[in-house]
Amino acid sequence: MVKPAFTLIELIFAIVVIAISVVSLPMMTQATSKAIDSNLIQEAIFAASAELNSAVTPHWDENSLEDNENSLSRVIDDGSCQDDSSKIDYRHKKGHINQPLHRRCLQNSSTSISNAKTNELVFSLNDMEKNNQNLSNDNSGTAHGYKQEYSTTISVSNSNISFGKLVNSTNLKKLTVDIKIDDKTVTKLFTYSANIGEVDYYKKSMF
Repeated sequence: MVKPAFTLIELIFAIVVIAISVVSLPMMTQATSKAIDSNLIQEAIFAASAELNSAVTPHWDENSLEDNENSLSRVIDDGSCQDDSSKIDYRHKKGHINQPLHRRCLQNSSTSISNAKTNELVFSLNDMEKNNQNLSNDNSGTAHGYKQEYSTTISVSNSNISFGKLVNSTNLKKLTVDIKIDDKTVTKLFTYSANIGEVDYYKKSMF
C-alpha cells in the first residue's frame, strides 16, 4: 500500500518559497515606508507652496500706500528716488521708467518703512506672520483640505542679500514658510519681496 507524502523536491521547493517570502517581506515594508515618507514630503511641499503664494499677495509695507488702503503700493524712498520739481516721482538709474502707468515713488520723501501691524485696514506682508498654525483647520487659505495634520510658521524679516551680496538691505523682505508634522520640520520654502511698488492698470479712454 502506497502512502501519500511529499517528495524531497517538493519539500525543498516549499522551503525556498517560504525563505523568499520571509526575506522579501522586510524589503517590501521598507519600500512602503519610503513611499509614505515621500508622499508626506510632497504634500508638505504643496502645502508650503500654497502658503507662500498666499503670503506674497499683500502690500509690501503699510506706509507704501499713497492715499488710502485702496490705492496701489508705491516705492518708499530710500534716497534713490528722483526729485523732479520738488516731487518724488521715480527711482533714478535703478530700473524705473519715467512713463505713465509704471512704478512710482511715494510723493512724501519723509515716509519710512514701518514693518508694523498697526493699521488693520492695510493688509501688509508683516500681517502674514503666524506661528505653528494648523493648516487643517485653516478654512481661509488655499492650503485647506490636506489629509495630514500640518502646522505652518510664516516669518517676515529684512533680507541681508541684495544682488548676490551680503548687505543690510531695507528694500527686501524675506518670507519663510516652515511646514511641520508633529513638530518635525518636513519642508521649508522662502522667497523675497522688494520695495518696488505696483504697476497701474491700463484703462481705455473714450474719445
